[in-house]
Amino acid sequence: MRLHRPLSAATGTAARRSRRSLYRFGIGFLACLTWGSVPGAAQERRPIEPADQFLLRPVGAPMVSPEGDWIAYTVGRTSHEEERSFNRIYMVSSDGGEPLALTAEGTSAGSPGWSPDGRYITFTASRDDGENQVWALDRRGGEAFRLTDVPQGISGYRWSPDGTRLLLTIRDEEEKDPDKKEDAPRDPWVIERLQFKRDNQGYLTGDRKTHLYVYELQTKELRQLTKGPWDESLGEWSPDGSRIAFVSNRTAEPDGNNNNDIWIVPADLEEPTDSPQQVTAGPGSDGSPAWSPDGRWIAHTTDLRPDLIWYATTHLATTPAAGGATTVLTEVLDRNVSSPRVSADGEWIWFRLEDSGENHVARVRTDGSALQRPVSGPVAAGGFDWSGGTFAVHLSTLDRPGEIHRVDGLRDGSGTVAANAPPVRLTQHNDPFLDTVRIAETRNIRFESEDGVEIEGFVTFPVDFQEGQAYPTLLRIHGGPVSQYNHAFQFESQLFASKGYLVIRTNPRGSSGYGQAFSAALWANWGDPDFKDVMAGVDHVVEMGWADPDRLGVGGWSYGGILTNYVITQTQRFKGAVTGASEVLYIANYGHDHYQRQWEAELGLPWEGDNRENWERISPFNRVEHIETPTLIMGGEDDWNVPILNSEQLYQALRRRGVETQLVVYPGESHGIRVPSYQVDRYERYLAWYDKYVRGGRTPAS
Repeated sequence: MRLHRPLSAATGTAARRSRRSLYRFGIGFLACLTWGSVPGAAQERRPIEPADQFLLRPVGAPMVSPEGDWIAYTVGRTSHEEERSFNRIYMVSSDGGEPLALTAEGTSAGSPGWSPDGRYITFTASRDDGENQVWALDRRGGEAFRLTDVPQGISGYRWSPDGTRLLLTIRDEEEKDPDKKEDAPRDPWVIERLQFKRDNQGYLTGDRKTHLYVYELQTKELRQLTKGPWDESLGEWSPDGSRIAFVSNRTAEPDGNNNNDIWIVPADLEEPTDSPQQVTAGPGSDGSPAWSPDGRWIAHTTDLRPDLIWYATTHLATTPAAGGATTVLTEVLDRNVSSPRVSADGEWIWFRLEDSGENHVARVRTDGSALQRPVSGPVAAGGFDWSGGTFAVHLSTLDRPGEIHRVDGLRDGSGTVAANAPPVRLTQHNDPFLDTVRIAETRNIRFESEDGVEIEGFVTFPVDFQEGQAYPTLLRIHGGPVSQYNHAFQFESQLFASKGYLVIRTNPRGSSGYGQAFSAALWANWGDPDFKDVMAGVDHVVEMGWADPDRLGVGGWSYGGILTNYVITQTQRFKGAVTGASEVLYIANYGHDHYQRQWEAELGLPWEGDNRENWERISPFNRVEHIETPTLIMGGEDDWNVPILNSEQLYQALRRRGVETQLVVYPGESHGIRVPSYQVDRYERYLAWYDKYVRGGRTPAS
């Protein structure tokens, strides 16, 4: 069992470097953050309620200013009353102190960045009902002003090293018929693509692609760099600003594979090209390019087993910028990596390392030796940055949502790393909420599955837990399946624990974080090893005396709902189940969900040979006659990730069989439920269902 001590809060240390006076940041237009909280010891803490999810403040990844004296980031807020969410841009001194809000309450902004000279902080926003553009604030004072004015808006941006240009990603404009009347019916969707739909996007029609552009700040000239029937990711400037490395799948049929490669295009092109220089050429997917300081090579992620689709481990690699042999640095490590970045001296490559329920900030030498993990704990995706001697990370713990921290002794990622330098917490955006509620204890556990494989999980105890007493218990299953529960704060488990439930969360086979073989054990075998693993977790908490074996519930969303369906077809141990956005009859989804390429790779084309048996063998619908568990079935009306079709079929089957069930469909919602009132409704229905069937209590919410 791991022991995680709380991270220390910032204490207003003396300045570690000379810095400009605060008045130069134009605090006249900066709204100061008011904490407005009463110390926890001075007020009675209350149980957590479903609507409390909107009192949490999601904190984004840090962006350190060039001098290292300020750290910019986003803070999210959801308004239950207004039925919307938005982000504000904040910055905090790297020495600590009260954060400063840079954008107004009620407006939404994202992607904070710094000009290379540190004079401007930039962000993206859609204001005055316009499209998404790049905006800037002069740190010396004044109002935000718009830098770009692209009719269809921009997707992303990067500052050039010399601060004279912006790299932009822009999607082609939609062609409109000038003669069409405003009240005319919509045109029919004409489908020709192999991948013809995506959740949250709808049907994929036409030839609109995302390409790279350079925007000259002084002349306001916008130059297109790439063209053709391919999409390009937001690229990275070379250190001298002459080239841009980007990611694109430029195969003949991009919809039929995931073979992304890294390409380079000159930044000074006067006319766009459809023939950039190819850097990587492996059969797997390459991404996240990061230049070496001398511009001679590129660090990136790579996939060595494209045949394993989502089960394949993502490795760290380097490739010469001129093209050539790729060197894989972490193949022996056998863990997923992301967000590579090269140190200032070019000796180290830093990255985010997913391992065993944690996401570390790690580094390795460019020859693959001397792997180190200077920062442990759940680090958000892309959640670290350094500049000017300041190293910042986004960290969460089991009892605290993510906040911005400073880690001393790391500086620019070069040289020797200080041993065990504790992160210093700089922000406290979630303290007002934490000071008013009771936070339940969560423990990390390990146990053996039926066939001896070690499985990791987490147990959150009821807030009034007493050793020796057995509690009603909920097995909650994560989505994915290639995902994992980790050492981060989780609102859902805290909500259930506040209502008297013990919550067990496991990382069964199929999960990431434990190596490729562990993940790929689920290949074409859904509902077998993963079922055994989650049930072993339930047996473990029962054996520990924490869980009441006669009061068990199960549930999850997406893959969590899918595995719930397997569970209730194979055992009657659970008194109540909640299955959200789940699949149950796989063949019915062929050509209907947006995973055709993945399913074809794993199960085969359903009309060829014996492949149909693969589709039917893993479908829980074919064992629906074994379900006796009262089951709440939920989903979004417009979910094209895991369509509501299967949820309707499961409901119909259970209703015909006389099993207690209810179908809840959220109008207009896709795979992730976004409308705030629906989010509250979902948790209230969870609790009502579990209270009635697992613990015995009130009737389900209407």
